[in-house]
Amino acid sequence: MVAARHLRHKAGVAEALVREVVGSYQRRTAAYAEMGMLDTWYDRISFERLLEEETLPEVQKRIRRGMERAADRTHESLLPKLAERIGDRWSILDAPPAIFHVRGEQTLFGPDDDWLAASDEDLGLDEAYKDYLSTLAPDRRRLLAHFTRHDLAFKVVGVGSVGTRCLVQLLVDQHDKPLFLQVKEATRSVVARYYKSAPTAHEGRRVVEGQRRMQAASDLFLGWTKGPFGRHFYMRQLRDMKLSAQIELMDAELLGRYASLCGWVLARAHAKAGGLAAEVSGYLGRSDRMADVMVGYANGYADQVERDYDQFVTACRSGRLEARTDADMAADFRV
Repeated sequence: MVAARHLRHKAGVAEALVREVVGSYQRRTAAYAEMGMLDTWYDRISFERLLEEETLPEVQKRIRRGMERAADRTHESLLPKLAERIGDRWSILDAPPAIFHVRGEQTLFGPDDDWLAASDEDLGLDEAYKDYLSTLAPDRRRLLAHFTRHDLAFKVVGVGSVGTRCLVQLLVDQHDKPLFLQVKEATRSVVARYYKSAPTAHEGRRVVEGQRRMQAASDLFLGWTKGPFGRHFYMRQLRDMKLSAQIELMDAELLGRYASLCGWVLARAHAKAGGLAAEVSGYLGRSDRMADVMVGYANGYADQVERDYDQFVTACRSGRLEARTDADMAADFRV
């Protein structure tokens, strides 16, 4: 609903997209209800499978293009874009405000920040990495033993992580081949603020175990650790063979196909993690009642998003908040 409004589609188109998500979720959940748990566990939603199920030539073309782009998004292709070799070591390039070294000349951290005030020993980065390794399977630890850590830098990520600490760690093997790991801070679950559940000892572990349960194939290096001053983190590969949907380039028909795919992915995740596909399918049934409810919810959610954005714009225009573009920010730094 938010995407449809952003792309200025009519209300009928936006509601149809929500119904496409729900309809896909219902159909796929019903299919998983008939499958054994092993079949559900091993089920994969691959590019090849999408091609088999898709009938529109234009959509098939986009899927093949996505396959090609994903194949190019490797650690090795990323290395010259994000790092430079200085002597016998690789160093991540500063590109503020998006990427910068916490203690470097381009840092956006204030002088009173606990990470800047602490000594290297207090930060305990070596110990944090060892803790991370202990959360991996033995074969993964053996694989990472072939890599040497070269550099660590702060990286700004999506809006869902605003205010948290996210970093990129560069490792290199004996053949000078890179591995980029993303280190993301994990904070308390939003759901936990409103739903009383068992206390969580480590938020990073909560995220990792949730991903392992829901995803068909979790990241090879998915693990967790504690960072400086007790912050909780989880780690995974950075952008290896991963793609993001470019919603702005989709027309209504293609957006509908994407909505259907989202419903399928969610159904597969719920069926695998909960093992209750039959119960969920029976609850939803075959009627449009769930779709009707979700259309109302989506409209209410989108209305709230627009009200929040209007308040943000008003605050920026009045000077109460300072809003700056990436270009404005970059002009303040020597890149």
